[in-house]
Amino acid sequence: MTSHTNKTTFSSVLPSLKPPIKRRHLRKYSWLPDVFRIKGSIISRIFGPVLTVTLFATGVAYANSRGHAFTFANGIVPLLSVVLVCSNGTSYDRYWEGRKCFGTMTSNVRNLSRLVWIQVALPPTDEQPLHVKGKTPVTDLTEQQLRRKKTEMLRLCLSFVFSVKHYLRGEDGMHWEDYQGVLPHSFIRADEIGFNTQHTSPSGSYAATRSLGTINGTSTDTINKSDATKRVRPKRSKQQISSTTPLLGGTHRTVEFHPFADEASLPLPLAIAHEITRLLFQFRREGFLETVGPAGTNAMTALVQSMVDQMTSMERVANTPIPPSYGIHLKQCVTLYLFALPLTLVKELGWATIPLVTVVAFTFMGIEGIADEIEMPFGSDPGDLPLDRYCQDLKEEIAYIIERLPEGGEGKHGYDDGEGDD
Repeated sequence: MTSHTNKTTFSSVLPSLKPPIKRRHLRKYSWLPDVFRIKGSIISRIFGPVLTVTLFATGVAYANSRGHAFTFANGIVPLLSVVLVCSNGTSYDRYWEGRKCFGTMTSNVRNLSRLVWIQVALPPTDEQPLHVKGKTPVTDLTEQQLRRKKTEMLRLCLSFVFSVKHYLRGEDGMHWEDYQGVLPHSFIRADEIGFNTQHTSPSGSYAATRSLGTINGTSTDTINKSDATKRVRPKRSKQQISSTTPLLGGTHRTVEFHPFADEASLPLPLAIAHEITRLLFQFRREGFLETVGPAGTNAMTALVQSMVDQMTSMERVANTPIPPSYGIHLKQCVTLYLFALPLTLVKELGWATIPLVTVVAFTFMGIEGIADEIEMPFGSDPGDLPLDRYCQDLKEEIAYIIERLPEGGEGKHGYDDGEGDD
Protein backbone atom coordinates (compact mmCIF):
# COMPACT_ATOMS: atom_id res chain seq x y z
CA MET A 1 0.00 0.00 0.00
CA THR A 2 2.86 2.34 0.85
CA SER A 3 4.65 1.77 -2.47
CA HIS A 4 1.43 2.45 -4.38
CA THR A 5 1.04 5.77 -2.57
CA ASN A 6 4.62 6.76 -3.34
CA LYS A 7 4.18 5.88 -6.99
CA THR A 8 1.07 8.01 -7.26
CA THR A 9 2.75 10.95 -5.58
CA PHE A 10 5.80 10.70 -7.86
CA SER A 11 3.65 10.60 -11.00
CA SER A 12 1.72 13.66 -9.87
CA VAL A 13 4.94 15.58 -9.30
CA LEU A 14 6.60 14.52 -12.56
CA PRO A 15 4.53 16.73 -14.92
CA SER A 16 5.42 19.80 -12.88
CA LEU A 17 9.12 19.02 -13.29
CA LYS A 18 8.86 19.03 -17.10
CA PRO A 19 6.39 21.74 -18.13
CA PRO A 20 5.54 21.99 -21.81
CA ILE A 21 7.61 24.50 -23.76
CA LYS A 22 5.45 27.38 -24.92
CA ARG A 23 6.01 30.14 -27.46
CA ARG A 24 6.24 32.83 -24.81
CA HIS A 25 9.03 30.90 -23.09
CA LEU A 26 10.99 30.44 -26.30
CA ARG A 27 10.87 34.18 -27.03
CA LYS A 28 13.25 34.75 -24.13
CA TYR A 29 16.00 32.75 -25.83
CA SER A 30 15.23 32.64 -29.55
CA TRP A 31 13.71 34.63 -32.41
CA LEU A 32 12.32 31.50 -34.06
CA PRO A 33 8.78 31.74 -32.59
CA ASP A 34 8.35 35.19 -34.13
CA VAL A 35 10.28 34.39 -37.31
CA PHE A 36 7.73 31.74 -38.28
CA ARG A 37 4.72 33.61 -36.92
CA ILE A 38 1.99 34.58 -39.38
CA LYS A 39 -0.72 35.95 -37.06
CA GLY A 40 -0.09 39.59 -36.20
CA SER A 41 2.54 40.02 -38.92
CA ILE A 42 2.40 42.06 -42.11
CA ILE A 43 2.73 38.98 -44.35
CA SER A 44 -0.95 38.70 -45.24
CA ARG A 45 -1.02 42.34 -46.32
CA ILE A 46 2.02 42.22 -48.61
CA PHE A 47 1.72 38.65 -49.91
CA GLY A 48 0.16 39.71 -53.23
CA PRO A 49 2.67 42.47 -54.11
CA VAL A 50 5.64 40.30 -53.12
CA LEU A 51 4.32 37.43 -55.24
CA THR A 52 3.98 39.79 -58.22
CA VAL A 53 7.62 40.88 -57.92
CA THR A 54 8.71 37.24 -57.55
CA LEU A 55 6.88 36.25 -60.73
CA PHE A 56 8.46 39.16 -62.58
CA ALA A 57 11.91 38.09 -61.37
CA THR A 58 11.14 34.54 -62.49
CA GLY A 59 10.25 35.81 -65.95
CA VAL A 60 13.46 37.82 -66.16
CA ALA A 61 15.55 34.80 -65.06
CA TYR A 62 13.82 32.56 -67.58
CA ALA A 63 14.39 35.08 -70.39
CA ASN A 64 18.04 35.34 -69.40
CA SER A 65 18.40 31.55 -69.51
CA ARG A 66 16.99 31.59 -73.06
CA GLY A 67 19.71 33.94 -74.23
CA HIS A 68 18.09 37.36 -73.81
CA ALA A 69 20.66 39.71 -72.33
CA PHE A 70 19.85 42.51 -69.85
CA THR A 71 22.36 45.33 -69.38
CA PHE A 72 20.94 47.52 -66.61
CA ALA A 73 23.48 49.83 -64.98
CA ASN A 74 24.27 48.99 -61.35
CA GLY A 75 24.16 52.66 -60.36
CA ILE A 76 20.41 52.96 -60.90
CA VAL A 77 19.34 50.78 -57.95
CA PRO A 78 21.11 52.84 -55.20
CA LEU A 79 19.55 56.03 -56.53
CA LEU A 80 16.06 54.57 -56.29
CA SER A 81 16.61 53.22 -52.75
CA VAL A 82 17.46 56.61 -51.24
CA VAL A 83 13.79 57.54 -50.67
CA LEU A 84 13.08 54.35 -48.68
CA VAL A 85 14.90 55.42 -45.51
CA CYS A 86 12.06 57.70 -44.29
CA SER A 87 9.15 55.34 -44.87
CA ASN A 88 7.94 54.63 -41.35
CA GLY A 89 9.36 57.40 -39.14
CA THR A 90 6.43 59.75 -39.64
CA SER A 91 3.84 57.02 -39.08
CA TYR A 92 5.42 55.84 -35.84
CA ASP A 93 5.57 59.43 -34.55
CA ARG A 94 1.80 59.63 -35.02
CA TYR A 95 1.34 56.25 -33.33
CA TRP A 96 3.45 57.22 -30.32
CA GLU A 97 1.83 60.65 -29.99
CA GLY A 98 -1.61 59.04 -29.95
CA ARG A 99 -0.52 56.66 -27.19
CA LYS A 100 0.95 59.48 -25.10
CA CYS A 101 -2.16 61.63 -25.40
CA PHE A 102 -4.52 58.78 -24.53
CA GLY A 103 -2.33 57.85 -21.56
CA THR A 104 -2.28 61.44 -20.29
CA MET A 105 -6.05 61.65 -20.62
CA THR A 106 -6.42 58.40 -18.66
CA SER A 107 -4.15 59.80 -15.93
CA ASN A 108 -6.27 62.96 -15.72
CA VAL A 109 -9.44 60.90 -15.31
CA ARG A 110 -7.83 58.81 -12.57
CA ASN A 111 -6.72 61.93 -10.68
CA LEU A 112 -10.05 63.72 -11.09
CA SER A 113 -11.99 60.65 -9.94
CA ARG A 114 -9.84 60.29 -6.84
CA LEU A 115 -10.12 63.98 -5.94
CA VAL A 116 -13.89 64.04 -6.39
CA TRP A 117 -14.38 60.84 -4.38
CA ILE A 118 -12.32 62.13 -1.43
CA GLN A 119 -12.61 65.92 -1.42
CA VAL A 120 -16.29 66.40 -2.27
CA ALA A 121 -18.05 66.22 1.10
CA LEU A 122 -20.89 67.79 3.04
CA PRO A 123 -20.19 71.35 4.24
CA PRO A 124 -18.32 71.73 7.56
CA THR A 125 -20.54 71.58 10.62
CA ASP A 126 -18.42 73.70 12.97
CA GLU A 127 -19.35 77.31 13.57
CA GLN A 128 -18.23 80.01 11.19
CA PRO A 129 -15.30 82.13 12.45
CA LEU A 130 -16.21 85.68 13.44
CA HIS A 131 -13.71 87.31 11.07
CA VAL A 132 -15.19 85.55 8.02
CA LYS A 133 -17.72 87.47 5.98
CA GLY A 134 -20.66 85.77 4.32
CA LYS A 135 -22.62 82.76 5.46
CA THR A 136 -21.75 79.16 6.09
CA PRO A 137 -23.02 76.90 3.29
CA VAL A 138 -25.85 74.62 4.27
CA THR A 139 -27.43 71.79 2.34
CA ASP A 140 -30.38 69.48 2.61
CA LEU A 141 -28.58 66.60 0.88
CA THR A 142 -27.86 63.47 2.85
CA GLU A 143 -24.64 61.52 2.65
CA GLN A 144 -26.27 58.91 0.43
CA GLN A 145 -27.62 61.54 -1.96
CA LEU A 146 -24.19 63.18 -2.22
CA ARG A 147 -22.62 59.78 -2.80
CA ARG A 148 -24.96 59.25 -5.75
CA LYS A 149 -23.90 62.62 -7.19
CA LYS A 150 -20.25 61.71 -6.81
CA THR A 151 -20.88 58.33 -8.43
CA GLU A 152 -22.53 60.11 -11.34
CA MET A 153 -19.51 62.39 -11.64
CA LEU A 154 -17.08 59.44 -11.76
CA ARG A 155 -19.20 57.74 -14.38
CA LEU A 156 -19.17 60.92 -16.45
CA CYS A 157 -15.37 61.01 -16.23
CA LEU A 158 -15.28 57.41 -17.45
CA SER A 159 -17.80 58.19 -20.17
CA PHE A 160 -15.52 60.94 -21.44
CA VAL A 161 -12.81 58.38 -22.24
CA PHE A 162 -15.28 56.03 -23.95
CA SER A 163 -16.76 58.89 -25.97
CA VAL A 164 -13.29 60.05 -27.09
CA LYS A 165 -12.58 56.52 -28.33
CA HIS A 166 -15.78 56.49 -30.40
CA TYR A 167 -15.21 60.09 -31.50
CA LEU A 168 -11.76 59.28 -32.90
CA ARG A 169 -13.22 56.31 -34.76
CA GLY A 170 -16.03 58.38 -36.24
CA GLU A 171 -18.74 56.51 -34.31
CA ASP A 172 -21.43 59.01 -33.38
CA GLY A 173 -24.25 58.74 -30.90
CA MET A 174 -24.70 57.20 -27.46
CA HIS A 175 -26.23 53.83 -28.32
CA TRP A 176 -23.04 51.82 -28.54
CA GLU A 177 -22.90 48.65 -26.50
CA ASP A 178 -19.98 49.68 -24.28
CA TYR A 179 -21.90 52.75 -23.07
CA GLN A 180 -24.24 50.43 -21.16
CA GLY A 181 -23.59 50.85 -17.45
CA VAL A 182 -21.13 53.68 -18.10
CA LEU A 183 -23.09 56.70 -19.29
CA PRO A 184 -25.38 58.02 -16.51
CA HIS A 185 -29.08 57.85 -17.33
CA SER A 186 -29.50 61.45 -16.24
CA PHE A 187 -27.09 62.57 -18.95
CA ILE A 188 -28.86 60.51 -21.61
CA ARG A 189 -32.17 62.10 -20.67
CA ALA A 190 -30.61 65.56 -20.74
CA ASP A 191 -29.24 64.89 -24.21
CA GLU A 192 -32.56 63.67 -25.53
CA ILE A 193 -34.42 66.67 -24.09
CA GLY A 194 -32.06 69.52 -23.32
CA PHE A 195 -29.59 69.01 -26.14
CA ASN A 196 -32.49 68.67 -28.58
CA THR A 197 -31.37 65.53 -30.37
CA GLN A 198 -33.27 62.56 -31.71
CA HIS A 199 -32.05 59.03 -32.33
CA THR A 200 -32.63 58.08 -35.94
CA SER A 201 -30.75 54.89 -36.72
CA PRO A 202 -29.67 51.72 -34.95
CA SER A 203 -26.07 52.39 -35.91
CA GLY A 204 -25.82 55.11 -33.30
CA SER A 205 -26.18 58.27 -35.38
CA TYR A 206 -28.34 61.13 -34.20
CA ALA A 207 -30.31 63.84 -35.95
CA ALA A 208 -30.58 67.34 -34.53
CA THR A 209 -33.98 69.00 -34.55
CA ARG A 210 -34.39 72.76 -34.54
CA SER A 211 -37.27 75.06 -35.43
CA LEU A 212 -36.09 77.63 -37.93
CA GLY A 213 -39.30 78.90 -39.51
CA THR A 214 -38.94 79.42 -43.25
CA ILE A 215 -35.75 79.60 -45.31
CA ASN A 216 -35.94 80.44 -49.01
CA GLY A 217 -39.69 79.88 -48.99
CA THR A 218 -39.35 76.35 -47.65
CA SER A 219 -40.69 75.29 -44.31
CA THR A 220 -37.82 74.18 -42.06
CA ASP A 221 -39.58 73.44 -38.80
CA THR A 222 -37.55 70.23 -38.63
CA ILE A 223 -34.08 69.96 -40.09
CA ASN A 224 -32.40 66.60 -39.78
CA LYS A 225 -28.66 66.26 -39.66
CA SER A 226 -26.51 63.19 -40.00
CA ASP A 227 -24.47 63.95 -36.87
CA ALA A 228 -25.79 65.51 -33.69
CA THR A 229 -22.56 64.69 -31.93
CA LYS A 230 -20.65 65.95 -34.92
CA ARG A 231 -17.17 64.93 -35.86
CA VAL A 232 -14.47 67.11 -37.36
CA ARG A 233 -15.55 67.96 -40.88
CA PRO A 234 -14.17 70.13 -43.68
CA LYS A 235 -15.01 73.80 -43.31
CA ARG A 236 -17.93 75.14 -45.33
CA SER A 237 -17.56 72.81 -48.28
CA LYS A 238 -19.98 70.79 -50.40
CA GLN A 239 -17.31 69.04 -52.44
CA GLN A 240 -16.60 65.34 -52.24
CA ILE A 241 -13.70 64.58 -49.98
CA SER A 242 -11.35 61.65 -50.36
CA SER A 243 -9.88 60.43 -47.10
CA THR A 244 -9.15 57.23 -45.21
CA THR A 245 -9.27 58.68 -41.70
CA PRO A 246 -12.10 57.59 -39.40
CA LEU A 247 -13.02 61.17 -38.51
CA LEU A 248 -13.96 61.82 -42.13
CA GLY A 249 -15.93 58.65 -42.59
CA GLY A 250 -15.74 56.69 -45.85
CA THR A 251 -13.53 57.20 -48.85
CA HIS A 252 -15.93 59.70 -50.43
CA ARG A 253 -18.38 61.77 -48.48
CA THR A 254 -20.56 64.68 -49.47
CA VAL A 255 -20.80 67.31 -46.74
CA GLU A 256 -23.69 69.76 -46.80
CA PHE A 257 -24.31 72.62 -44.42
CA HIS A 258 -27.70 74.18 -43.72
CA PRO A 259 -28.23 77.62 -42.23
CA PHE A 260 -28.29 77.51 -38.41
CA ALA A 261 -28.46 73.71 -38.38
CA ASP A 262 -24.68 73.40 -38.27
CA GLU A 263 -24.60 75.38 -35.04
CA ALA A 264 -26.82 72.85 -33.26
CA SER A 265 -24.25 70.06 -33.07
CA LEU A 266 -21.47 69.31 -30.61
CA PRO A 267 -19.00 66.45 -30.19
CA LEU A 268 -20.21 64.11 -27.47
CA PRO A 269 -16.94 64.32 -25.45
CA LEU A 270 -17.32 68.10 -25.22
CA ALA A 271 -20.92 67.72 -24.07
CA ILE A 272 -19.72 65.36 -21.32
CA ALA A 273 -16.89 67.73 -20.37
CA HIS A 274 -19.47 70.53 -20.11
CA GLU A 275 -21.56 68.42 -17.73
CA ILE A 276 -18.50 67.55 -15.62
CA THR A 277 -17.59 71.23 -15.29
CA ARG A 278 -21.19 72.09 -14.42
CA LEU A 279 -21.22 69.51 -11.62
CA LEU A 280 -17.95 70.88 -10.25
CA PHE A 281 -19.50 74.34 -10.20
CA GLN A 282 -22.52 72.98 -8.32
CA PHE A 283 -20.28 71.24 -5.80
CA ARG A 284 -18.47 74.49 -5.10
CA ARG A 285 -21.61 76.63 -4.99
CA GLU A 286 -23.41 74.28 -2.61
CA GLY A 287 -20.47 74.05 -0.23
CA PHE A 288 -19.31 70.50 -0.98
CA LEU A 289 -15.76 71.72 -1.65
CA GLU A 290 -15.39 73.97 1.39
CA THR A 291 -12.73 71.76 2.95
CA VAL A 292 -10.36 72.28 0.00
CA GLY A 293 -11.37 75.79 -1.00
CA PRO A 294 -10.86 77.51 -4.36
CA ALA A 295 -7.43 75.94 -4.87
CA GLY A 296 -8.88 72.42 -4.82
CA THR A 297 -11.68 73.42 -7.17
CA ASN A 298 -9.22 75.02 -9.59
CA ALA A 299 -7.09 71.85 -9.57
CA MET A 300 -10.11 69.76 -10.60
CA THR A 301 -11.08 72.25 -13.28
CA ALA A 302 -7.53 72.15 -14.64
CA LEU A 303 -7.77 68.37 -14.97
CA VAL A 304 -10.96 68.70 -17.03
CA GLN A 305 -9.23 71.26 -19.24
CA SER A 306 -6.29 68.90 -19.73
CA MET A 307 -8.67 66.10 -20.71
CA VAL A 308 -10.11 68.29 -23.46
CA ASP A 309 -6.60 69.32 -24.53
CA GLN A 310 -5.54 65.68 -24.95
CA MET A 311 -8.69 64.92 -26.90
CA THR A 312 -7.88 67.84 -29.22
CA SER A 313 -4.33 66.55 -29.73
CA MET A 314 -5.62 63.09 -30.69
CA GLU A 315 -8.22 64.74 -32.90
CA ARG A 316 -5.41 66.53 -34.72
CA VAL A 317 -3.61 63.23 -35.35
CA ALA A 318 -6.78 61.49 -36.55
CA ASN A 319 -7.95 64.36 -38.71
CA THR A 320 -4.60 65.17 -40.34
CA PRO A 321 -3.61 62.13 -42.41
CA ILE A 322 -0.28 61.83 -44.15
CA PRO A 323 -0.76 63.47 -47.57
CA PRO A 324 -1.83 60.90 -50.20
CA SER A 325 0.91 62.11 -52.54
CA TYR A 326 3.50 60.99 -49.97
CA GLY A 327 2.20 57.42 -49.85
CA ILE A 328 1.67 57.26 -53.60
CA HIS A 329 5.20 58.45 -54.38
CA LEU A 330 6.68 56.04 -51.84
CA LYS A 331 4.88 53.08 -53.41
CA GLN A 332 5.98 54.20 -56.86
CA CYS A 333 9.63 54.37 -55.77
CA VAL A 334 9.46 50.96 -54.09
CA THR A 335 7.91 49.48 -57.23
CA LEU A 336 10.56 50.99 -59.53
CA TYR A 337 13.31 49.76 -57.22
CA LEU A 338 12.02 46.19 -57.03
CA PHE A 339 11.31 45.85 -60.75
CA ALA A 340 14.72 47.30 -61.65
CA LEU A 341 16.54 45.00 -59.23
CA PRO A 342 16.16 41.68 -61.17
CA LEU A 343 17.16 43.37 -64.42
CA THR A 344 20.38 44.49 -62.71
CA LEU A 345 21.27 41.22 -60.96
CA VAL A 346 20.16 38.52 -63.41
CA LYS A 347 23.30 38.71 -65.56
CA GLU A 348 25.55 37.80 -62.62
CA LEU A 349 23.25 35.64 -60.45
CA GLY A 350 21.00 33.91 -62.97
CA TRP A 351 18.27 31.86 -61.26
CA ALA A 352 19.54 32.95 -57.84
CA THR A 353 18.01 36.33 -58.62
CA ILE A 354 14.54 35.01 -57.75
CA PRO A 355 15.02 34.28 -54.00
CA LEU A 356 17.16 37.38 -53.56
CA VAL A 357 14.57 39.69 -55.11
CA THR A 358 11.82 38.00 -53.08
CA VAL A 359 13.66 38.69 -49.82
CA VAL A 360 14.31 42.32 -50.79
CA ALA A 361 10.66 42.81 -51.82
CA PHE A 362 9.48 41.27 -48.54
CA THR A 363 11.73 43.66 -46.59
CA PHE A 364 10.85 46.92 -48.33
CA MET A 365 7.17 46.22 -48.86
CA GLY A 366 6.89 45.10 -45.24
CA ILE A 367 8.36 48.37 -43.98
CA GLU A 368 6.00 50.37 -46.17
CA GLY A 369 3.03 48.21 -45.14
CA ILE A 370 3.75 48.68 -41.42
CA ALA A 371 4.01 52.44 -41.90
CA ASP A 372 0.65 52.46 -43.67
CA GLU A 373 -0.95 50.30 -40.96
CA ILE A 374 0.09 52.40 -37.95
CA GLU A 375 -0.57 55.76 -39.62
CA MET A 376 -4.04 55.86 -38.02
CA PRO A 377 -3.53 54.47 -34.48
CA PHE A 378 -7.12 54.83 -33.24
CA GLY A 379 -8.86 52.25 -35.42
CA SER A 380 -9.86 48.65 -34.75
CA ASP A 381 -7.14 46.84 -36.71
CA PRO A 382 -4.86 44.41 -34.85
CA GLY A 383 -1.92 46.79 -35.22
CA ASP A 384 -3.75 49.82 -33.83
CA LEU A 385 -3.76 50.98 -30.23
CA PRO A 386 -5.92 48.70 -28.03
CA LEU A 387 -8.27 51.49 -26.98
CA ASP A 388 -11.01 49.02 -26.02
CA ARG A 389 -8.69 47.39 -23.48
CA TYR A 390 -7.56 50.75 -22.10
CA CYS A 391 -11.18 51.80 -21.59
CA GLN A 392 -12.14 48.50 -20.00
CA ASP A 393 -9.22 48.69 -17.56
CA LEU A 394 -10.23 52.21 -16.56
CA LYS A 395 -13.84 51.07 -16.13
CA GLU A 396 -12.71 48.40 -13.66
CA GLU A 397 -10.67 50.97 -11.73
CA ILE A 398 -13.57 53.40 -11.42
CA ALA A 399 -15.89 50.58 -10.33
CA TYR A 400 -13.37 49.59 -7.65
CA ILE A 401 -13.28 53.16 -6.33
CA ILE A 402 -17.07 53.38 -6.13
CA GLU A 403 -17.62 49.96 -4.58
CA ARG A 404 -14.67 49.52 -2.20
CA LEU A 405 -12.68 52.66 -1.43
CA PRO A 406 -13.76 54.94 1.45
CA GLU A 407 -14.81 58.53 0.87
CA GLY A 408 -13.08 61.56 2.32
CA GLY A 409 -15.41 62.23 5.20
CA GLU A 410 -18.52 64.08 6.24
CA GLY A 411 -17.13 67.61 6.03
CA LYS A 412 -16.34 67.99 9.77
CA HIS A 413 -12.75 69.13 9.45
CA GLY A 414 -12.88 72.91 9.52
CA TYR A 415 -14.14 75.89 7.57
CA ASP A 416 -12.24 77.42 4.64
CA ASP A 417 -12.65 81.17 4.19
CA GLY A 418 -11.69 81.07 0.52
CA GLU A 419 -8.84 83.54 0.96
CA GLY A 420 -6.12 80.99 0.12
CA ASP A 421 -3.11 79.93 2.12
CA ASP A 422 -0.70 82.80 2.69
